[in-house]
Amino acid sequence: MALLCGSLFRSCHFSLLSSHLIGNLRVCTRAVYPQSSWRNTISTSVRLRASLTGRTTSYQIYSKATAPLPCGPVLTPCGHYFHTSARLRALPAPLIWMIIKPLQKIMAIILGRSIRKWWVALPDKRQQLVRKYAWQKRWQIAGGAGVAIMIVALFLLTHLDESPLTGRTRLLVFSKENYMEMAALTSDAYMEEYAELLVPVTDPRHQVVKWVVQHLAQRNKDIPEVNDISWTVHVVQSPSVNAFVLPNGNVFMFTGMLEAIADVHQLTIILGHEMAHALLGHAAEQASMSHVLELLSVVLLIAIWAMCPHDSLSMLGHWVQGKLRELLFQRPFSRKLEAEADQVGLQLAAKACADVRAGPVFWQQMELRDQLSGEPTLPEWLSTHPSHRNRVAQLDRLIPEALELRERCVCPALPATDPRDVFSKSVRVLLKNTRE
Repeated sequence: MALLCGSLFRSCHFSLLSSHLIGNLRVCTRAVYPQSSWRNTISTSVRLRASLTGRTTSYQIYSKATAPLPCGPVLTPCGHYFHTSARLRALPAPLIWMIIKPLQKIMAIILGRSIRKWWVALPDKRQQLVRKYAWQKRWQIAGGAGVAIMIVALFLLTHLDESPLTGRTRLLVFSKENYMEMAALTSDAYMEEYAELLVPVTDPRHQVVKWVVQHLAQRNKDIPEVNDISWTVHVVQSPSVNAFVLPNGNVFMFTGMLEAIADVHQLTIILGHEMAHALLGHAAEQASMSHVLELLSVVLLIAIWAMCPHDSLSMLGHWVQGKLRELLFQRPFSRKLEAEADQVGLQLAAKACADVRAGPVFWQQMELRDQLSGEPTLPEWLSTHPSHRNRVAQLDRLIPEALELRERCVCPALPATDPRDVFSKSVRVLLKNTRE
Protein backbone atom coordinates (compact mmCIF):
# COMPACT_ATOMS: atom_id res chain seq x y z
CA MET A 1 0.00 0.00 0.00
CA ALA A 2 1.64 3.10 -1.20
CA LEU A 3 1.33 5.51 1.72
CA LEU A 4 1.65 9.17 1.61
CA CYS A 5 2.19 11.94 3.93
CA GLY A 6 5.31 13.17 5.58
CA SER A 7 5.74 15.90 8.01
CA LEU A 8 2.78 17.80 6.46
CA PHE A 9 0.30 15.81 8.53
CA ARG A 10 1.88 16.99 11.74
CA SER A 11 1.01 20.60 10.92
CA CYS A 12 -2.18 20.45 8.84
CA HIS A 13 -5.66 19.63 10.08
CA PHE A 14 -7.24 16.56 8.55
CA SER A 15 -10.44 18.35 7.63
CA LEU A 16 -8.50 20.86 5.55
CA LEU A 17 -6.70 17.99 3.85
CA SER A 18 -9.89 16.04 3.20
CA SER A 19 -11.61 19.10 1.73
CA HIS A 20 -8.97 19.54 -0.94
CA LEU A 21 -7.57 16.03 -1.34
CA ILE A 22 -8.55 14.48 -4.66
CA GLY A 23 -7.14 11.03 -5.23
CA ASN A 24 -6.26 10.51 -8.86
CA LEU A 25 -5.20 6.97 -9.61
CA ARG A 26 -2.94 6.88 -12.60
CA VAL A 27 -2.21 3.30 -13.54
CA CYS A 28 0.74 2.88 -15.85
CA THR A 29 1.71 -0.43 -17.35
CA ARG A 30 4.94 -1.69 -18.72
CA ALA A 31 5.34 -5.18 -20.13
CA VAL A 32 8.74 -6.81 -19.89
CA TYR A 33 9.44 -9.92 -21.88
CA PRO A 34 12.65 -11.64 -20.74
CA GLN A 35 14.25 -13.91 -23.31
CA SER A 36 14.20 -16.85 -20.92
CA SER A 37 10.62 -16.45 -19.68
CA TRP A 38 7.13 -16.06 -21.15
CA ARG A 39 5.82 -14.24 -18.08
CA ASN A 40 4.77 -10.63 -18.40
CA THR A 41 5.74 -8.35 -15.58
CA ILE A 42 3.24 -5.55 -15.15
CA SER A 43 4.29 -2.64 -12.97
CA THR A 44 1.54 -0.52 -11.53
CA SER A 45 2.07 2.90 -10.06
CA VAL A 46 -0.43 4.83 -8.01
CA ARG A 47 -0.02 8.57 -7.76
CA LEU A 48 -1.87 10.92 -5.48
CA ARG A 49 -2.00 14.65 -5.89
CA ALA A 50 -3.38 17.13 -3.39
CA SER A 51 -4.19 20.70 -4.15
CA LEU A 52 -3.72 22.86 -1.09
CA THR A 53 -4.16 26.63 -1.32
CA GLY A 54 -3.41 26.66 -5.01
CA ARG A 55 -0.21 24.66 -4.71
CA THR A 56 0.25 21.14 -6.02
CA THR A 57 2.03 18.88 -3.64
CA SER A 58 2.92 15.21 -4.01
CA TYR A 59 3.17 12.99 -0.98
CA GLN A 60 5.12 9.77 -0.69
CA ILE A 61 6.34 7.68 2.17
CA TYR A 62 9.53 5.81 1.48
CA SER A 63 9.82 2.24 2.63
CA LYS A 64 13.38 2.72 3.77
CA ALA A 65 13.44 2.76 7.57
CA THR A 66 15.62 5.19 9.44
CA ALA A 67 18.05 3.94 12.03
CA PRO A 68 16.90 4.21 15.65
CA LEU A 69 18.31 6.99 17.74
CA PRO A 70 21.22 6.02 19.97
CA CYS A 71 20.41 5.49 23.60
CA GLY A 72 21.61 8.03 26.14
CA PRO A 73 23.62 7.33 29.26
CA VAL A 74 22.02 5.26 31.98
CA LEU A 75 21.78 6.94 35.37
CA THR A 76 22.62 4.66 38.29
CA PRO A 77 20.87 5.72 41.49
CA CYS A 78 22.78 5.55 44.74
CA GLY A 79 21.53 4.64 48.18
CA HIS A 80 19.79 1.74 49.79
CA TYR A 81 17.57 -0.63 47.84
CA PHE A 82 14.39 -2.09 49.26
CA HIS A 83 13.39 -5.39 47.68
CA THR A 84 9.80 -6.53 47.87
CA SER A 85 8.28 -9.68 46.47
CA ALA A 86 5.97 -9.32 43.47
CA ARG A 87 2.28 -9.69 44.22
CA LEU A 88 0.90 -13.04 43.20
CA ARG A 89 -1.84 -12.82 40.60
CA ALA A 90 -4.11 -15.47 39.16
CA LEU A 91 -3.80 -16.33 35.49
CA PRO A 92 -6.45 -14.75 33.24
CA ALA A 93 -9.40 -17.01 32.52
CA PRO A 94 -8.80 -16.99 28.71
CA LEU A 95 -5.20 -18.13 29.27
CA ILE A 96 -6.34 -20.94 31.56
CA TRP A 97 -8.84 -22.00 28.91
CA MET A 98 -6.11 -22.03 26.24
CA ILE A 99 -4.09 -24.39 28.45
CA ILE A 100 -7.04 -26.65 29.26
CA LYS A 101 -8.36 -26.70 25.68
CA PRO A 102 -6.03 -29.45 24.34
CA LEU A 103 -6.26 -31.40 27.61
CA GLN A 104 -10.03 -31.73 27.44
CA LYS A 105 -9.78 -33.21 23.95
CA ILE A 106 -7.24 -35.76 25.16
CA MET A 107 -9.44 -36.67 28.12
CA ALA A 108 -12.46 -37.05 25.81
CA ILE A 109 -10.50 -39.41 23.54
CA ILE A 110 -9.24 -41.47 26.49
CA LEU A 111 -12.70 -41.71 28.05
CA GLY A 112 -14.44 -42.64 24.80
CA ARG A 113 -11.80 -45.23 23.94
CA SER A 114 -12.02 -46.72 27.45
CA ILE A 115 -15.80 -47.04 27.18
CA ARG A 116 -15.43 -48.82 23.83
CA LYS A 117 -12.84 -51.28 25.19
CA TRP A 118 -14.96 -51.96 28.28
CA TRP A 119 -18.00 -52.66 26.11
CA VAL A 120 -16.13 -54.96 23.72
CA ALA A 121 -14.65 -56.92 26.65
CA LEU A 122 -18.09 -57.64 28.11
CA PRO A 123 -19.64 -61.06 27.40
CA ASP A 124 -22.78 -61.12 25.30
CA LYS A 125 -25.02 -61.82 28.30
CA ARG A 126 -23.58 -58.89 30.23
CA GLN A 127 -24.14 -56.63 27.22
CA GLN A 128 -27.77 -57.71 27.06
CA LEU A 129 -28.17 -57.01 30.77
CA VAL A 130 -26.68 -53.54 30.34
CA ARG A 131 -29.03 -52.80 27.43
CA LYS A 132 -32.00 -54.05 29.48
CA TYR A 133 -30.98 -51.95 32.46
CA ALA A 134 -30.56 -48.84 30.27
CA TRP A 135 -34.02 -49.41 28.78
CA GLN A 136 -35.56 -49.75 32.23
CA LYS A 137 -33.89 -46.51 33.36
CA ARG A 138 -34.57 -44.68 30.12
CA TRP A 139 -36.74 -42.02 31.74
CA GLN A 140 -34.16 -41.33 34.42
CA ILE A 141 -31.46 -41.08 31.76
CA ALA A 142 -33.65 -38.77 29.66
CA GLY A 143 -34.34 -36.66 32.75
CA GLY A 144 -30.65 -36.39 33.53
CA ALA A 145 -29.93 -35.35 29.94
CA GLY A 146 -32.73 -32.78 30.14
CA VAL A 147 -31.30 -31.34 33.36
CA ALA A 148 -27.87 -31.09 31.73
CA ILE A 149 -29.37 -29.28 28.74
CA MET A 150 -31.21 -26.89 31.07
CA ILE A 151 -27.98 -26.13 32.94
CA VAL A 152 -26.17 -25.38 29.67
CA ALA A 153 -29.06 -23.20 28.46
CA LEU A 154 -29.14 -21.33 31.78
CA PHE A 155 -25.38 -20.79 31.57
CA LEU A 156 -25.68 -19.36 28.06
CA LEU A 157 -28.63 -17.12 28.97
CA THR A 158 -26.83 -15.67 32.00
CA HIS A 159 -23.81 -14.77 29.85
CA LEU A 160 -25.66 -12.81 27.17
CA ASP A 161 -24.52 -9.24 26.67
CA GLU A 162 -25.39 -6.30 24.44
CA SER A 163 -22.74 -5.27 21.97
CA PRO A 164 -21.75 -1.59 22.21
CA LEU A 165 -22.45 0.68 19.23
CA THR A 166 -24.64 -1.89 17.45
CA GLY A 167 -26.89 -3.19 20.26
CA ARG A 168 -26.57 -6.76 19.01
CA THR A 169 -27.11 -9.53 21.57
CA ARG A 170 -24.00 -11.66 21.95
CA LEU A 171 -22.48 -14.35 24.16
CA LEU A 172 -19.61 -13.38 26.48
CA VAL A 173 -18.13 -16.08 28.69
CA PHE A 174 -15.07 -14.06 29.75
CA SER A 175 -15.29 -10.74 31.56
CA LYS A 176 -13.75 -7.60 30.09
CA GLU A 177 -11.19 -7.41 32.90
CA ASN A 178 -9.98 -10.97 32.32
CA TYR A 179 -9.67 -10.44 28.61
CA MET A 180 -7.77 -7.18 29.09
CA GLU A 181 -5.21 -9.12 31.14
CA MET A 182 -4.97 -11.62 28.30
CA ALA A 183 -4.55 -8.75 25.81
CA ALA A 184 -1.66 -7.36 27.87
CA LEU A 185 0.10 -10.74 27.75
CA THR A 186 -0.53 -10.99 24.01
CA SER A 187 0.78 -7.47 23.48
CA ASP A 188 3.98 -8.27 25.36
CA ALA A 189 4.44 -11.38 23.22
CA TYR A 190 4.01 -9.38 20.00
CA MET A 191 6.39 -6.69 21.21
CA GLU A 192 9.00 -9.35 21.90
CA GLU A 193 8.40 -11.00 18.51
CA TYR A 194 8.63 -7.73 16.54
CA ALA A 195 11.27 -6.06 18.72
CA GLU A 196 13.84 -5.88 15.91
CA LEU A 197 11.28 -5.01 13.20
CA LEU A 198 9.61 -1.97 14.78
CA VAL A 199 9.91 1.22 12.77
CA PRO A 200 11.34 4.15 14.82
CA VAL A 201 8.79 6.62 16.14
CA THR A 202 10.53 9.36 14.15
CA ASP A 203 9.81 7.55 10.88
CA PRO A 204 7.18 9.35 8.73
CA ARG A 205 5.21 6.14 8.40
CA HIS A 206 4.90 5.82 12.17
CA GLN A 207 4.01 9.48 12.45
CA VAL A 208 1.17 9.34 9.92
CA VAL A 209 -0.36 6.17 11.41
CA LYS A 210 -0.17 7.69 14.89
CA TRP A 211 -1.75 10.92 13.64
CA VAL A 212 -4.66 9.12 11.96
CA VAL A 213 -5.31 6.98 15.05
CA GLN A 214 -5.31 10.06 17.28
CA HIS A 215 -7.58 11.89 14.85
CA LEU A 216 -10.05 8.99 14.77
CA ALA A 217 -10.07 8.87 18.57
CA GLN A 218 -10.54 12.63 18.87
CA ARG A 219 -13.39 12.81 16.36
CA ASN A 220 -15.17 9.86 18.02
CA LYS A 221 -14.66 10.88 21.64
CA ASP A 222 -18.44 10.96 22.12
CA ILE A 223 -18.25 7.13 22.22
CA PRO A 224 -17.39 6.06 25.81
CA GLU A 225 -15.46 2.98 24.66
CA VAL A 226 -13.07 5.18 22.64
CA ASN A 227 -12.12 7.18 25.72
CA ASP A 228 -11.69 4.04 27.85
CA ILE A 229 -8.89 2.72 25.61
CA SER A 230 -5.35 4.10 25.47
CA TRP A 231 -4.34 3.84 21.82
CA THR A 232 -0.68 2.98 21.13
CA VAL A 233 0.79 2.66 17.63
CA HIS A 234 3.48 0.21 16.47
CA VAL A 235 4.59 0.01 12.83
CA VAL A 236 6.27 -3.27 11.88
CA GLN A 237 8.73 -3.51 8.99
CA SER A 238 7.25 -6.49 7.14
CA PRO A 239 5.89 -7.13 3.61
CA SER A 240 2.79 -8.75 5.10
CA VAL A 241 -0.39 -6.92 4.08
CA ASN A 242 -1.84 -6.90 7.57
CA ALA A 243 -2.92 -4.70 10.45
CA PHE A 244 -4.66 -5.44 13.75
CA VAL A 245 -5.61 -3.78 17.02
CA LEU A 246 -5.56 -5.65 20.33
CA PRO A 247 -8.39 -5.16 22.85
CA ASN A 248 -6.15 -2.95 25.01
CA GLY A 249 -5.62 -0.47 22.16
CA ASN A 250 -2.22 -1.56 20.84
CA VAL A 251 -2.25 -0.89 17.09
CA PHE A 252 0.08 -2.99 14.93
CA MET A 253 0.44 -1.76 11.34
CA PHE A 254 2.68 -3.60 8.86
CA THR A 255 4.56 -1.68 6.20
CA GLY A 256 3.18 -4.09 3.60
CA MET A 257 -0.28 -2.75 4.39
CA LEU A 258 0.98 0.83 4.09
CA GLU A 259 2.37 0.08 0.65
CA ALA A 260 -1.01 -1.29 -0.45
CA ILE A 261 -2.92 1.82 0.65
CA ALA A 262 -3.35 4.59 -1.92
CA ASP A 263 -4.19 7.61 0.25
CA VAL A 264 -4.95 8.86 3.74
CA HIS A 265 -8.69 8.19 3.33
CA GLN A 266 -8.09 4.49 2.78
CA LEU A 267 -5.72 4.46 5.77
CA THR A 268 -8.40 6.07 7.93
CA ILE A 269 -10.99 3.48 6.85
CA ILE A 270 -8.63 0.55 7.48
CA LEU A 271 -7.65 1.85 10.92
CA GLY A 272 -11.30 2.55 11.68
CA HIS A 273 -12.10 -1.08 10.82
CA GLU A 274 -9.36 -2.41 13.12
CA MET A 275 -10.28 -0.02 15.95
CA ALA A 276 -13.90 -1.15 15.60
CA HIS A 277 -12.81 -4.71 16.44
CA ALA A 278 -11.39 -3.44 19.75
CA LEU A 279 -14.37 -1.19 20.53
CA LEU A 280 -16.87 -3.99 19.87
CA GLY A 281 -14.89 -6.57 21.86
CA HIS A 282 -14.79 -9.02 18.98
CA ALA A 283 -11.78 -10.89 20.36
CA ALA A 284 -13.58 -11.76 23.60
CA GLU A 285 -16.76 -12.62 21.70
CA GLN A 286 -14.95 -14.93 19.29
CA ALA A 287 -13.06 -16.63 22.14
CA SER A 288 -16.35 -17.13 24.03
CA MET A 289 -18.00 -18.75 21.03
CA SER A 290 -14.98 -20.99 20.48
CA HIS A 291 -14.98 -21.94 24.18
CA VAL A 292 -18.65 -22.99 24.15
CA LEU A 293 -18.22 -24.97 20.92
CA GLU A 294 -15.18 -26.76 22.37
CA LEU A 295 -17.09 -27.77 25.51
CA LEU A 296 -20.07 -29.02 23.53
CA SER A 297 -17.83 -30.92 21.13
CA VAL A 298 -16.30 -32.86 24.04
CA VAL A 299 -19.55 -34.83 24.39
CA LEU A 300 -19.54 -35.56 20.66
CA LEU A 301 -15.89 -36.65 20.76
CA ILE A 302 -16.62 -39.10 23.59
CA ALA A 303 -19.49 -40.57 21.56
CA ILE A 304 -17.33 -40.85 18.41
CA TRP A 305 -14.47 -42.67 20.16
CA ALA A 306 -16.89 -44.89 22.08
CA MET A 307 -19.10 -45.95 19.16
CA CYS A 308 -16.61 -46.33 16.29
CA PRO A 309 -15.29 -49.92 16.19
CA HIS A 310 -11.71 -49.00 15.25
CA ASP A 311 -9.28 -46.21 16.12
CA SER A 312 -8.86 -45.33 12.45
CA LEU A 313 -12.59 -44.68 12.07
CA SER A 314 -12.59 -42.72 15.34
CA MET A 315 -9.77 -40.52 14.07
CA LEU A 316 -11.65 -39.93 10.82
CA GLY A 317 -14.81 -39.03 12.71
CA HIS A 318 -12.79 -36.76 14.98
CA TRP A 319 -11.34 -34.93 11.96
CA VAL A 320 -14.74 -34.62 10.24
CA GLN A 321 -16.30 -33.27 13.44
CA GLY A 322 -13.60 -30.60 13.74
CA LYS A 323 -13.93 -29.50 10.11
CA LEU A 324 -17.73 -29.34 10.27
CA ARG A 325 -17.55 -27.23 13.43
CA GLU A 326 -15.08 -24.91 11.74
CA LEU A 327 -16.98 -24.56 8.46
CA LEU A 328 -20.50 -24.38 9.92
CA PHE A 329 -19.89 -22.21 12.99
CA GLN A 330 -16.46 -20.64 13.46
CA ARG A 331 -15.73 -19.27 9.99
CA PRO A 332 -19.24 -17.91 9.31
CA PHE A 333 -19.15 -16.25 12.73
CA SER A 334 -15.75 -14.71 11.94
CA ARG A 335 -17.09 -13.34 8.63
CA LYS A 336 -20.05 -11.86 10.51
CA LEU A 337 -17.73 -10.02 12.89
CA GLU A 338 -15.64 -8.72 9.98
CA ALA A 339 -18.75 -7.36 8.27
CA GLU A 340 -19.81 -5.64 11.50
CA ALA A 341 -16.34 -4.10 11.87
CA ASP A 342 -16.58 -2.83 8.28
CA GLN A 343 -19.86 -1.11 9.11
CA VAL A 344 -18.71 0.48 12.38
CA GLY A 345 -15.27 1.33 10.99
CA LEU A 346 -16.87 3.20 8.09
CA GLN A 347 -18.91 5.23 10.57
CA LEU A 348 -15.78 6.06 12.60
CA ALA A 349 -14.03 7.20 9.41
CA ALA A 350 -17.05 9.27 8.36
CA LYS A 351 -17.03 11.14 11.66
CA ALA A 352 -13.29 11.72 11.10
CA CYS A 353 -14.16 13.51 7.82
CA ALA A 354 -12.55 10.88 5.59
CA ASP A 355 -13.82 10.27 2.06
CA VAL A 356 -15.77 7.08 2.78
CA ARG A 357 -16.06 6.42 -0.96
CA ALA A 358 -12.42 5.28 -0.83
CA GLY A 359 -13.40 2.18 1.17
CA PRO A 360 -14.70 0.09 -1.74
CA VAL A 361 -11.75 1.28 -3.85
CA PHE A 362 -9.30 -0.29 -1.39
CA TRP A 363 -10.89 -3.72 -1.66
CA GLN A 364 -11.06 -3.39 -5.44
CA GLN A 365 -7.32 -2.66 -5.37
CA MET A 366 -6.75 -5.78 -3.26
CA GLU A 367 -8.76 -7.89 -5.69
CA LEU A 368 -6.78 -6.51 -8.64
CA ARG A 369 -3.52 -7.06 -6.76
CA ASP A 370 -4.39 -10.73 -6.16
CA GLN A 371 -5.27 -11.19 -9.81
CA LEU A 372 -2.04 -9.59 -11.06
CA SER A 373 0.10 -11.55 -8.60
CA GLY A 374 -1.58 -14.82 -9.55
CA GLU A 375 -2.27 -15.73 -5.92
CA PRO A 376 -5.02 -18.34 -5.55
CA THR A 377 -8.12 -17.06 -3.78
CA LEU A 378 -10.18 -19.28 -1.51
CA PRO A 379 -13.97 -19.39 -1.78
CA GLU A 380 -15.62 -17.22 0.82
CA TRP A 381 -17.12 -20.20 2.68
CA LEU A 382 -13.59 -21.48 3.34
CA SER A 383 -12.29 -18.11 4.56
CA THR A 384 -12.53 -16.26 7.86
CA HIS A 385 -13.06 -12.97 5.98
CA PRO A 386 -15.64 -11.92 3.39
CA SER A 387 -14.44 -11.94 -0.20
CA HIS A 388 -13.14 -8.67 -1.67
CA ARG A 389 -16.10 -8.50 -4.03
CA ASN A 390 -18.68 -8.96 -1.25
CA ARG A 391 -16.92 -6.35 0.86
CA VAL A 392 -17.11 -3.88 -2.01
CA ALA A 393 -20.83 -4.56 -2.39
CA GLN A 394 -21.50 -4.17 1.34
CA LEU A 395 -19.53 -0.91 1.61
CA ASP A 396 -21.32 0.47 -1.45
CA ARG A 397 -24.63 -0.13 0.35
CA LEU A 398 -23.34 1.60 3.50
CA ILE A 399 -21.81 4.66 1.80
CA PRO A 400 -25.03 6.77 1.49
CA GLU A 401 -25.63 6.49 5.23
CA ALA A 402 -21.96 7.21 5.95
CA LEU A 403 -22.06 10.32 3.74
CA GLU A 404 -25.08 11.61 5.68
CA LEU A 405 -23.23 11.01 8.97
CA ARG A 406 -20.19 12.81 7.60
CA GLU A 407 -22.33 15.80 6.64
CA ARG A 408 -23.92 15.94 10.10
CA CYS A 409 -20.42 16.11 11.61
CA VAL A 410 -19.83 19.43 9.78
CA CYS A 411 -17.06 18.04 7.57
CA PRO A 412 -15.77 19.89 4.48
CA ALA A 413 -17.49 19.07 1.22
CA LEU A 414 -16.05 16.21 -0.80
CA PRO A 415 -14.78 16.68 -4.35
CA ALA A 416 -17.25 15.93 -7.11
CA THR A 417 -14.98 13.26 -8.55
CA ASP A 418 -15.88 9.88 -7.10
CA PRO A 419 -12.73 7.78 -6.42
CA ARG A 420 -14.70 4.68 -7.38
CA ASP A 421 -15.21 6.06 -10.89
CA VAL A 422 -11.55 7.07 -11.09
CA PHE A 423 -10.44 3.57 -10.16
CA SER A 424 -12.80 1.90 -12.63
CA LYS A 425 -11.48 4.07 -15.47
CA SER A 426 -7.89 3.36 -14.42
CA VAL A 427 -8.51 -0.39 -14.47
CA ARG A 428 -10.01 -0.17 -17.94
CA VAL A 429 -6.91 1.71 -19.14
CA LEU A 430 -4.69 -0.89 -17.49
CA LEU A 431 -6.47 -3.78 -19.18
CA LYS A 432 -6.45 -2.01 -22.53
CA ASN A 433 -2.72 -1.30 -22.35
CA THR A 434 -2.05 -4.88 -21.22
CA ARG A 435 -3.88 -6.30 -24.25
CA GLU A 436 -2.00 -3.96 -26.57
